[in-house]
Amino acid sequence: MDNLFTHLVRVSLALAFLAAGAVKLARPGAFAVIVGAFGVLPEAAVGPLSVALPCLELVAGVLLLLNRGGGLALTGGLLVLFVAVLLYALKMGLDVDCGCYGPSDPELEAFGSIRRALWRDGAMLAGVAFLCWRRMRTLRPGLSSPKRAIPT
Repeated sequence: MDNLFTHLVRVSLALAFLAAGAVKLARPGAFAVIVGAFGVLPEAAVGPLSVALPCLELVAGVLLLLNRGGGLALTGGLLVLFVAVLLYALKMGLDVDCGCYGPSDPELEAFGSIRRALWRDGAMLAGVAFLCWRRMRTLRPGLSSPKRAIPT
């Protein structure tokens, strides 16, 4: 049962990243407008990043789906970046769409979109932490049991 849950968490994260990357790549111009609205990048970097970021999400999703090395680290790194940008947007009082799964109606979303995205990204970070813990536990079983950690 434990392995099934681990598998479901990994596949769920992979599918979330694959969907996010695909939606953004389908409309890179619209995503570029959202990226630019955050105001954290020079104008010249907005276009290239609006294509590179979804590509990284797709790579992370594929690596996670295939359970390949680097997928978990890339996913965690992207999530930390996303959380940092969303927190910045809230702190600055920005009235922007998060753009997480492509552009939506900014009039309806605004701050609600950013807060929901923070909760969602926090949940995904918890999934990444769980998968890291499982991987460490699998690689070094003695770490999961205090009795085994003491040499006999």
